[in-house]
Amino acid sequence: MDRIDYIRTFLMVADLSSFAEAARQLRISPVAASRAVSALEEEVGVPLLRRTTRSVKLTEQGSEYLERARPALAALEDAAEVARGGGTGPRGLLVVTAPVLFGRMHVMPLVSQLLRTHRKLSIRLILVDRVVRLVEEGIDIGIRIGHLPDSALRAIRLASVRQILVASPAYLAEHGTPASDAELDTHDFIAFDSASLDDDGKRSNLRKTVEPRFITNSIDATIEAATSGLGIARLFSYHVARELQDGTLVQVLPESYGRSMPVSLVFQGNRQQSQNIRVFISAAQATFSGTPHL
Repeated sequence: MDRIDYIRTFLMVADLSSFAEAARQLRISPVAASRAVSALEEEVGVPLLRRTTRSVKLTEQGSEYLERARPALAALEDAAEVARGGGTGPRGLLVVTAPVLFGRMHVMPLVSQLLRTHRKLSIRLILVDRVVRLVEEGIDIGIRIGHLPDSALRAIRLASVRQILVASPAYLAEHGTPASDAELDTHDFIAFDSASLDDDGKRSNLRKTVEPRFITNSIDATIEAATSGLGIARLFSYHVARELQDGTLVQVLPESYGRSMPVSLVFQGNRQQSQNIRVFISAAQATFSGTPHL
């Protein structure tokens, strides 16, 4: 192994908190992974990882080294791709993150297509309902829903979704269908905690004075609560596309409530020469061009 291999191994171990799993991903032995990190620590002159029989954690110096080494390694790998002239095609690991349900519905088919087309490419798809810090967490591409804050990241708009109000026909039959925003104050509400705030971090004008009766951090639980008649839920349109189609949920106040939110692909601006990133962007744009509104 050379120094770049040492750094690559260290990053993988730090990301996975496991020598065995890092070795499996890199297709080397755990012993080789341990030796690579030890060699890097000897060269740097400080311990980068704290090892116990139960865990592997970064030291303070390791965290600082990780923050600087990750973009440096990515830049070196991108430079190698440019030097090769792109003749080898996408290869190696691409790390992508997306919201859980959106990722399952719309990103996973894209990932499957890319893996079938590019045999030397590997993809790690991380599905989480939070904003992931790309550089710090070793992510190449993020799919984000909502208006983006100013940052050094490059953003490409792929599509849009809507925030909508939905309820079950049984709930509306029992409690009445609100005809205006003012009438919403008499109804019970269900809140998915990541959707209960607007994209600017402030609580919506909707339901200023009345707290939801049920709050959960699970999209599935939110949908189940709405379909079982516990109240009105505010979700993204793609969350409940199936339920709206089969009639188990209906949209409430469709004329006055239905904010459009962008779906964007974000990545580090200095990574635009990476073949892996370019091929994902191209495939994503082709996939979403036919369905700009989800």
